[in-house]
Amino acid sequence: QVQLVESGGGSVMPGGSLRLSCAGSGHTSSTYPKGWFRQVPGKEREFVALINWNGANTAYADSVKGRFTISRDNAKNMVYLQMNSLKPEDTAVYYCAANGQYRNVINTASVDYWGQGTQVTVSS
Repeated sequence: QVQLVESGGGSVMPGGSLRLSCAGSGHTSSTYPKGWFRQVPGKEREFVALINWNGANTAYADSVKGRFTISRDNAKNMVYLQMNSLKPEDTAVYYCAANGQYRNVINTASVDYWGQGTQVTVSS
């Protein structure tokens, strides 16, 4: 199966920045549409950002628009999420996601592959 492995999570103060990385396995998966979701205990996993197969198109949840930037490097089979101006409400486990049928990951139902998750904690 396709594997996705997140890294870069940690603890940061409000207003700080973190960059999450998602490393994919295999050649074909390097061009899959991908994205990021996040989840806190007791709540549904929610959409954060997506990027199409070649990086030409991106989309963001309203809650992170203007603060987060998704990007990709297909030669390295990597996807990134640059998170700036972090807020306490951004605290969550962040998951990398991919679709193997070249459909954008607009919601959890469109996700074929999940990473294991990485914790992001924003607190003072």
